[in-house]
Amino acid sequence: MEWPEVLRRIEEGEGPHTDFKRGLGDLSTVGRAICAFANADGGVVVFGVADGGEIVGVKEGAESVRERLTSFLQSGCSSPVSARTGYHEAPGGRVHWVEVVRQRGFEPMRCAGRVWTRRERSSVEPSAVELQDLYITFGYILTEERAIQDANAAHIDLAAFRSFLERLGFDTMADPQPDSHSDLRNRGVLAEVGGELCATLYGVLAFGRDPQRYPQTRNFRIECVAYAGDDRAADVLQVGRAGGRLDEQVERAVGWFLGLGRFESYAELARKDRYLLPRIAIREALVNAVTHRDYAVTGSKVLLEVFETRVDVTSPGTLPNQMRVENVLAGANPRSRNESMAHLMEGLGYMEQRGRGWPIMSREMRTFNGTEPELLQDRDSRFVRVTFRLDRLSRTTSRRPVDESARRVRSGV
Repeated sequence: MEWPEVLRRIEEGEGPHTDFKRGLGDLSTVGRAICAFANADGGVVVFGVADGGEIVGVKEGAESVRERLTSFLQSGCSSPVSARTGYHEAPGGRVHWVEVVRQRGFEPMRCAGRVWTRRERSSVEPSAVELQDLYITFGYILTEERAIQDANAAHIDLAAFRSFLERLGFDTMADPQPDSHSDLRNRGVLAEVGGELCATLYGVLAFGRDPQRYPQTRNFRIECVAYAGDDRAADVLQVGRAGGRLDEQVERAVGWFLGLGRFESYAELARKDRYLLPRIAIREALVNAVTHRDYAVTGSKVLLEVFETRVDVTSPGTLPNQMRVENVLAGANPRSRNESMAHLMEGLGYMEQRGRGWPIMSREMRTFNGTEPELLQDRDSRFVRVTFRLDRLSRTTSRRPVDESARRVRSGV
């Protein structure tokens, strides 16, 4: 950018793409503007100009300013900033500027450990919704193959990985064996980023030691809530968080659900426990939710919600690969958004990938209380929801206090 363009920016005043600074001062405040422009559509930071547009000049020597700016652009943010610097001896004093272009990378840029973006004339931290949109717009579309840069081979549980291979029929003890890093990389658990091996999203959620520890994966779990009424405005009776690996999330959420209560029936001397819903049906819905959810929707969780007359399982995103609701209800051939995760859950015995999930849930509900599960897809709000209807006896039972055994089950969530 040349001086005539900078002068035009000064005359137009601060805005979404222009920021004024009287001097360099504390570079942390300068860094916020640079970081915000890098994360947005680019912009220019002009030094030696007051907020009102008056040129006051930078008193610091030109060479010192250039050295400080160059050093900050290289190391002041989470990654080097692509920018051009310049200065001009104006009548009111020396004016310096940094022209920042929009950055490309694996995630939004950070300054002082925080993400910044531009909102009108200010550099601000994005809201949760803005941050989600920023990740998507910036190019960090989370798919199962995408690397989580804070995760590496040390964060993968090798015992869990080898146990899975053994379930698939591989002999993990026979010689020769590939070295662990090569094996993890070949199977999509690790990926190379800038010469370093990082764990992929699939690797973290399939075999990670602490899958929800990373900013990108914090919400990749099941949120469990039971309400006293028939909508979210009702009092909350029970809550739980089912975290961990994909299979652990399902088991913990099912355990929480079973812990809400049960009623008993007897055939002669034998007691039979009956829960709010068939375990197979709720487990099938949760397996499909965590396996096929859209992991590009980073700010949302899978929801297991128990209301007075129904149970909802809500998954972020739409149906995978252009499937329609009618296809699912008809038991069409399955289509996986996340192939590796689907392969994992199949290998662990949680799913078959034969398109039998909906027929199984339908059969279980018809036998249980004569109802059919319902499927809703909202393309605008980007969610898929399975609804199970509760019968009168189940609704009565759902309001009873849980017994101690149920509390023990729920404590594992």
